[in-house]
Amino acid sequence: MAETTEEEQEQEGPGQKSPQPEAPAYRRVGHKGADAIAEGNTLASFEAAVDAGVDMIELDVLRDREGRLVVAHDHRDALERKPLTLSEALTAFLEPPLDEVEIDCDLKLPGREAELAGALAGHGMIERAMVSTMEISSLVKLRQLEPDLRLGWTFPKTRRDWTRSRWASPGVAAGVAALRRRFPRHLARRAPDLGVDAVWVYHPIATPRLIRAANDAGVELIAWTVDDLGRMTELLRMGVDGVCTNDPRLFAQAERIAGGNAAPDGGGAEGESEEAGKDGVKAEKASD
Repeated sequence: MAETTEEEQEQEGPGQKSPQPEAPAYRRVGHKGADAIAEGNTLASFEAAVDAGVDMIELDVLRDREGRLVVAHDHRDALERKPLTLSEALTAFLEPPLDEVEIDCDLKLPGREAELAGALAGHGMIERAMVSTMEISSLVKLRQLEPDLRLGWTFPKTRRDWTRSRWASPGVAAGVAALRRRFPRHLARRAPDLGVDAVWVYHPIATPRLIRAANDAGVELIAWTVDDLGRMTELLRMGVDGVCTNDPRLFAQAERIAGGNAAPDGGGAEGESEEAGKDGVKAEKASD
């Protein structure tokens, strides 16, 4: 082990430790845990995400055909394997190593908001949890049911996986360009009425203008689902509040490239960000 020099000892002072690195200035979110490392929405994937250093794990909550709340992305996913029940998943997050992170429950369908809020409260996880959803009606109900629960508005509302629909990419790119222009103003109008704490946006929509609108509205802006190192780096430089990815191993690389702790630097010209957003409409492992 290398010895500490007299100069270093003098700087540190007696009994003082070397300063620790500051925490990143954004939220690292693992999509379905770490879907690029282990099958998503499973305990193995959640644990892989913790090992990779996430702050929050996003998991999907769906009502299956038997009426149970399960951790699955869609009905096909729920039928092709035996998914965790929501209760099983929440119980796992009370034990190491999953007790170290926050969770985001991505509510896929409306209608069971009371059951979800009750499950979170019953496991003592209201303070550790957020619920995000594309369903405006669910956001309204959840705010009434559990005023202290953090809520996230997922935007845009779509059931199609844009990143897998290569044939549709020209149409998707045109739609994304329109959303980049319109959504900042829409967010400014709707966020106060919805009472949300965060907005989860499809990452090509994120621009410096949208980040300013989110800041002005007092909500976090979390970009999903970012599996491209270049785009992740750009978003960190732009100053997003969180990034959701299938591969949380990318965070350390992106932080080094972006410059230490990825403090906001304005993200460059708006036009440059929009071009990067178009490039972002390329195949990734999964979305929403």
